[in-house]
Amino acid sequence: MSFLYNELLFRPLFNLLIFIYNTVPGGDFGVAIILLTIAIRLIFTPLSIKALVSQKELSRLQPKIKELQDKHKNDKQALGQATMALYKENKVNPFSGCLPLLIQLPVLIALYSALNSGLKPESLSALYSFISHPVAIKQTAFGLIDLTQKSAILAVLAGTLQFIQSKKSVSFQSPASSNEAPSAAFQMSKQMLYFFPVMVIIIAWNLPAGLTIYWVAATVFSIFEQLYINRKYR
Repeated sequence: MSFLYNELLFRPLFNLLIFIYNTVPGGDFGVAIILLTIAIRLIFTPLSIKALVSQKELSRLQPKIKELQDKHKNDKQALGQATMALYKENKVNPFSGCLPLLIQLPVLIALYSALNSGLKPESLSALYSFISHPVAIKQTAFGLIDLTQKSAILAVLAGTLQFIQSKKSVSFQSPASSNEAPSAAFQMSKQMLYFFPVMVIIIAWNLPAGLTIYWVAATVFSIFEQLYINRKYR
């Protein structure tokens, strides 16, 4: 299993990262991290949009689901059947939002490992023969940030951006009418609105700046992705 993960996910992403690094003028590893992050997120954009739209569709069905819960409160089997019939009638798959995230998860783990390995010179042995072997990787991004060291500024930035992205997500999932009951996904998102950004800061505070730059870039991409979805699917 580890062989498949290494050969199908980690090595291709690691080699792509080094290829971008070799191509970027000036050999800025921070820029390479950002470009790789954007490339991966673009590939998965259709899946991400599908997951977010699925959340919105479930939120819109929440009033009808609440009616069914009241009607069949003493009969769980009837409630389950009626709920599934409602999903089928509206062509909504309650699990469609989870599948894209599960597909992305191993890729994101491999991407994280590739970025971390890119900061270690000994990892260059994983390069394919057709990828130019850099003499050395400059571990300073934008001429200012040491990618191997922790960065409190980047950690706070990551948490702040995560709060903005979470706020956009909560707004997208909110009920269209004040009379509608909020969905479980909306309630959970609202509870995590402040907690998750704080956790991001705590985690990023102890990470090398190179990995935090990836987190920042991915979150900025998510914000623009959420803005696009909010505008299109309101």
